[in-house]
Amino acid sequence: MASVPGTDTAVMPLPGSLLVGLYFVLLVCLSVYGAHRAYLLYLYTRYRPRRPAARVDGDDDTPFVTVQLPVYNELYVVERLIDAAARLDYPPQRLEIQVLDDSTDETQRIAAAAVARWSARGVAIRRLHRAERTGYKAGALAAGLRAARGEAIAIFDADFIPPRDFLRRALPALREPGVGLVQARWGHVNRECSWLTRVQALLLDAHFVLEHGARNRGGCFFNFNGTAGVWRRAAIDDAGGWQPDTLTEDLDLSYRAQLAGWRFVFLPDLVAPAELPVEMNAFKTQQHRWAMGSIQTCLKVLPPVLRSGLPLRLKAEAFFHLTANFNYPLLLLASVLMVPALFVRALAGSQTLLLVDVPLFCAAALSMVNFYAVSQRAVRRDWLSQLRYVPLAIAVGIGLSVNNTRAVLGALRRARPRFVRTPKYGVVGRRDEWRTKRYRPAVAGQPFVELALGLYFTLAVLGAASSALFAAVPLLCVFQFGFLYMGVVSLLQQPRPDRAGVSRARPAMAGVAGKRRGASPA
Repeated sequence: MASVPGTDTAVMPLPGSLLVGLYFVLLVCLSVYGAHRAYLLYLYTRYRPRRPAARVDGDDDTPFVTVQLPVYNELYVVERLIDAAARLDYPPQRLEIQVLDDSTDETQRIAAAAVARWSARGVAIRRLHRAERTGYKAGALAAGLRAARGEAIAIFDADFIPPRDFLRRALPALREPGVGLVQARWGHVNRECSWLTRVQALLLDAHFVLEHGARNRGGCFFNFNGTAGVWRRAAIDDAGGWQPDTLTEDLDLSYRAQLAGWRFVFLPDLVAPAELPVEMNAFKTQQHRWAMGSIQTCLKVLPPVLRSGLPLRLKAEAFFHLTANFNYPLLLLASVLMVPALFVRALAGSQTLLLVDVPLFCAAALSMVNFYAVSQRAVRRDWLSQLRYVPLAIAVGIGLSVNNTRAVLGALRRARPRFVRTPKYGVVGRRDEWRTKRYRPAVAGQPFVELALGLYFTLAVLGAASSALFAAVPLLCVFQFGFLYMGVVSLLQQPRPDRAGVSRARPAMAGVAGKRRGASPA
């Protein structure tokens, strides 16, 4: 390391300068997306929420509704779903229920029995089974739509439990001129099951309350979430129908419908409870599908959005919405470069760690605390108590960067979409019985990459402490914990066959808060 004559400060060599320069470019890109989060918060607070239309209480002049229940191998939750749909409070002569059953296991038998039971009670319900799962969920919805009689199409995934008054509360908004979709907010029946479910609830509440709420209030594009919503059938047809060329057929159809001129409505006070993934590998499967599908949809619909005659403000917001998952490869690369950039600057006597990295990280952390605080305040009375999970949510977001970077790269390679369902176990509350159930996803080499990154940051923490770079230690620890948490829990929850060939889980990780009370370590 050379020195500048007359000073004690070393000159950074060219390779080190390039490395630090690339690192700062990545920080700037991530900061731009962070600023977009602040913009959504501005929209949410700047515009008043729309006044909900009066609920439908009478039976006169009510639209005919088709309720679609797409299921595929949902042994543990299919009966609960069918029962909830059959109990919906709506004029029976104006309602039909389709169980779109693509299952290949005993789910078929359970669904058929539940359909027969409710049909005998006079409910207009039938089961549609496809021998081939062409087009996955999009194909099932399209096949059901061809046989549907409804002017309005309500959709619920297998893990949802729609409240009885769901249709009565959703349909008034749909009957307004130009409205093509009404989206409800997701609830969480097993929020308190584990650390992982609490973090997911925090993330999803922010997504619905702030992201959907801000976009809806500000007149921006927002999307159907694949479930707990009611479509106007004309909007689906006008947008070109369900298409299976992406893994997020809901996001794809949403943008095509809004480009066609249809308006969407979000009802934050209409809540449809659902089951959160209780297992780390199931959570990662879900996140991988969402991330890959969103980039596939971005490549498909962003060009026509940018070519449209929409105001620049709406185009810019749509750009950030559709490209949000590019944050993960940016974050992963920045994570890898963070450590060498830190020590290169330290050796050169640079003070940018204190002037740039730490302030940026603190600003991002405070921004996220504010983001989650606003959303939790809107949905919970004990919102302050939920903020203790924000550091874990930040760490989980960092740990997901390996999983979701793989998804983004797969979408960019134009890999053929393969729909991998998120397993549901019918878990409610703090129960651990999911470990003995079927559908457990296996893991490959990804957890070892996450563990390697966790060890990489462990060495960085030790190196920073020994070099008296104490300001960097908390920042490095967040990355260390995020990657180790993802990798360790994924391996501990890996199913393994016993001698009888039955899938079993590895023992739970010891020493994790809540274990003695029967909570999952995730």
